[in-house]
Amino acid sequence: MARGMTANSAQAIPLEAVGAVLRDELAHGDALIGTISPILRHLLANDEHSVFGDDIIARVRGMMNHVARQLLDQLAIAAGEEDQRDHDPARVAGLVERLVAHTGFLSHVHALALEWQLAERLQARLALDPVLSPLLQALVASSEPAVAASGMALLSSLARHAQAQRRMQLPLRELPGDLLHAAVLALRGIATADEAGQAAVVQAERAIREDYDEGRSRLGLISRLLTGMGGGATVALSVTHAGTAMFLSALALASGQDRDMAILATNEGQLARFALALRAAGLKQQAVEEQFFSLHPDVALPPGFEQIGADQAAALLSRSAIYPGS
Repeated sequence: MARGMTANSAQAIPLEAVGAVLRDELAHGDALIGTISPILRHLLANDEHSVFGDDIIARVRGMMNHVARQLLDQLAIAAGEEDQRDHDPARVAGLVERLVAHTGFLSHVHALALEWQLAERLQARLALDPVLSPLLQALVASSEPAVAASGMALLSSLARHAQAQRRMQLPLRELPGDLLHAAVLALRGIATADEAGQAAVVQAERAIREDYDEGRSRLGLISRLLTGMGGGATVALSVTHAGTAMFLSALALASGQDRDMAILATNEGQLARFALALRAAGLKQQAVEEQFFSLHPDVALPPGFEQIGADQAAALLSRSAIYPGS
């Protein structure tokens, strides 16, 4: 991505050349994506400090451990050992190892860590509240009771999410459905082979699933709100108006990407992907520039980018990588 450009230079760049630059940038980004899971697994296993980001590694490790302990808590309750929450560290580590080995699970937890890092960065630089954005404030104040109730439910969910992220935690009920299933399978994998142990796992799994409602999760509530807004959901494509969480969900929905990939696209190593996602979502040049400035104030769009249409941007993205496990 360019550090600056002029109107004349933008007009002088042929469309084919702009497309070639963006394809090269995407290919470089794809190569980086392919290294994410192996590097994360290595760092989580070896507890090393790295330029990969100590805060990200710590947050991923914290969330993985929290998921493992919640699973073991449910197993202890099912086995009639409700007071035994001081789990064997080796058993926790074994369960975490199984979760880390699941590429989709690891990718999602990594994306959540990146999302919170972005939310904190925008709060520090733009005073953007990670919980109550201008859009959410408007929804909560809506004269339509159903809209106001949905807004309040999301507000509470975002507040709980912020608290959990500050503690480096990830409640089971906040997992996507397929990853909750993956977590349950990991629990089955460490269960004892005796009849009592298997019965406890079945009972624990039932309790976990009965407590789960994906539609009431943070991501479920955001998705329902955006869907209910119909064409008006385009207002959520402004990060300073919608807030980090709603903006990322809206960007994923409008650009046809997985949400975890939309999060990854905001990273500095994926700037072409972010620009193309904004264009594929239907944003005009000025709006794309505004979102770019909000997230990456020191980086300019490549010369000639305004020639890239929404359909071409979507086509370029469709031929690019998907986030591992998505």
